[in-house]
Amino acid sequence: MAYTEVSREQATELLDAAGLADLVSISPLEGGWANSNFQLLLVDGSRVVLKVWNERTPEQVKELIGHTCWIAEHGFPTPVPLQLNNGERVLTKDGLAWMLLPFVDAGWLDSDSDSLYSLGKVMAQLHEIPVCDGLSSSYYMGFKLWEEMLEHANAGGAWSPFLRQLEQEVGQLKTDIPDDLPNSIIHGDLFPDNVLGMSGKVLTVLDFEEICVGANALDLVMAFVGFGWQDGEPVTERWQAILSGYESVRKITETERTALPILHRFATLSVAAWRYWQFVMNIPDTEHTDRYLEMTARLDKTLPF
Repeated sequence: MAYTEVSREQATELLDAAGLADLVSISPLEGGWANSNFQLLLVDGSRVVLKVWNERTPEQVKELIGHTCWIAEHGFPTPVPLQLNNGERVLTKDGLAWMLLPFVDAGWLDSDSDSLYSLGKVMAQLHEIPVCDGLSSSYYMGFKLWEEMLEHANAGGAWSPFLRQLEQEVGQLKTDIPDDLPNSIIHGDLFPDNVLGMSGKVLTVLDFEEICVGANALDLVMAFVGFGWQDGEPVTERWQAILSGYESVRKITETERTALPILHRFATLSVAAWRYWQFVMNIPDTEHTDRYLEMTARLDKTLPF
């Protein structure tokens, strides 16, 4: 969905700033639950993606670009924003960061065994990259967001059964999640609309908005939350494919293996919390208002680990 409309004139301004060919057409792209994304077709036949950051300040976006460039320099398949004529990779318009990205001609990664094996392998390769300077150790979609939501509810008296559940879960999860899990750079949001692939292989990973230094196993279970369920039920074969691909590069420890169920609960509630924040508290009354319920319905299911 698009939160910011982009005119031909605005798109042309950004193309000119990058020294690219003239615009033929502009069309919205799927995905982008917190940003606005458009495909630009140019007269030379090439295509680029125009992205408007709706929920990050230009300063935050520039910091994120630095982290993205770091992992790309270490061979990780993720697109780096195009450099503009002034040497920057961001154009600030009306307080929002606008950028151009290479267009990858591929669809969302499928959930077949080969695709998920590839996803697990690529994920483990990310976890092998050295941590760069300035990277936060706080996973925003987790406890930080939950506590902001609870403060907001307390200030406005806007409590609900889901927010009460989050309130109850925070203390228990903080106690139950081990604090000595192996950690590294994690993506934190490996859902299908953040991974492009073709013929059973990951081509590129998008949207490192939740990038941080975190538990490697959290990335593993978040990928399963995103890719491993069908019709409200966990699919064991999908988990096995993700884990096999991951362990072809890096074996998980027994501590990680033991922590998988509690991390999965944390990951599932984190997705539910973000959806509740975005579509109930932040942008209410859309067709996505009940999207968080897809996650809460999973909490009592038997998992394949």
